[in-house]
Amino acid sequence: MPTTLDAIAETVERVRAIWPGESVESLTREQMIAVNDELGRLRRLVDAGHAQVASRIARESRPELGPDSLAKEQGFRNPTALIAATGGTTTGEAARLVRVGEATEPRMTLTGEVAPARHPHVASAIASGSIGTAAASAIIAMLDRMAFRAGREATDAAEHRLCEQAPGLTLDQLNRVILQAEAVLDPAGVEPREDELRHEKALRFHHEASGAIVLTARFDPEGGAPVKAAIEAYVRQALAAAHDNPDPDASRPTIPQLQADALTRIAEHLLGCEHRDLPVEGATVVVRVSLDDLRDGTGHATIDGMDAPISISTARRMAAGVVIPCVLGNNSEILDWGRAKRLFTPAQRLALVERDQGCAKCGAPPSHTKVHHIRWWARDAGPTDLSNGILLCESCHHHIHDNGWEIRIDGIGVDAHVWFIPPIHVDPDRTPRLGGRRRYGFAA
Repeated sequence: MPTTLDAIAETVERVRAIWPGESVESLTREQMIAVNDELGRLRRLVDAGHAQVASRIARESRPELGPDSLAKEQGFRNPTALIAATGGTTTGEAARLVRVGEATEPRMTLTGEVAPARHPHVASAIASGSIGTAAASAIIAMLDRMAFRAGREATDAAEHRLCEQAPGLTLDQLNRVILQAEAVLDPAGVEPREDELRHEKALRFHHEASGAIVLTARFDPEGGAPVKAAIEAYVRQALAAAHDNPDPDASRPTIPQLQADALTRIAEHLLGCEHRDLPVEGATVVVRVSLDDLRDGTGHATIDGMDAPISISTARRMAAGVVIPCVLGNNSEILDWGRAKRLFTPAQRLALVERDQGCAKCGAPPSHTKVHHIRWWARDAGPTDLSNGILLCESCHHHIHDNGWEIRIDGIGVDAHVWFIPPIHVDPDRTPRLGGRRRYGFAA
């Protein structure tokens, strides 16, 4: 059976075959992408090997060994200090390597027998180089928290699903999926977490000597969602206005500056009736929940654009306020218009948010997206129907249309699979890449 070192050696040889050692300027674009992929895998494999060694160092440095501890023999107080110093990293990173190694290495039982790793799916994923130790650590930490609440069978299934889904996701994207997985495994734990966040909410001001007023804020999901939605809507429309009516002589404000402007305008609007022109059209907080969960008080809900799921009691409170409750299973609205209308309706957009969860290609939140025709309205005579709609951020929209990507939708409604098919110059085999809810959400 190939070892981690064998896999590292094979990957190094593949890099050398593509890039024999000349200047990086000698590589074609295709070669650069291939080398980048292999170097990414090499880095993950090296980290996997380091985690194995770190676990063994920690075992050989147990406190009960006293002066015979390996770390103390080398002049260090503990194993993480040794690993951090020799690796040129932090003790926190060293501790993560130890945790991953201990969770993915075979265990020795009290009888001296060798037992499987505590997290076998994660062990297999890091050994193959498909995920790194940062992703492995995030998955392991959540599963360990859930072990007693959810049971072994449920956590094992979640571990398998997360390890399949993690390759290709950024750590931020994976953390969003992990939050959803945790809510599925322990729906009863969502509300206590919210109570804690509610008690921690705060908004503080202080004045700097320059005259600037500095705000520091922390919100629970219920309180933060409308703030986030209103500010994002202002920024989105400000950017659209600047794009449609460019002023070459004007300096372009940054996103943080626009967000500050949004908060100022919201406060002005509240304080004086003369400020009725606040541009936050489309600032909608959508709480998504299944009809059964809403009726029975089970499970959890989500807020568009927010990473952490919320409890059903919070969803009910929010649904009674200035938000739109999107209850799955309601077919009372017309969702297909054929060629009668060019623009997708708000009802169609809500339905597509259920399927895509945001930008179907990159996972950006719904507030950053628009509904686009898969078959173009003008060029292809594409209808304004759900089967021909997709949520994309502006960047991904241009990327797809300018670079020859194709989009395929398999299935109908929330359970449909969204596929992005790369052009030949990106992937000669044109292997479809999964997007939407199936890529950036966690399905129980």
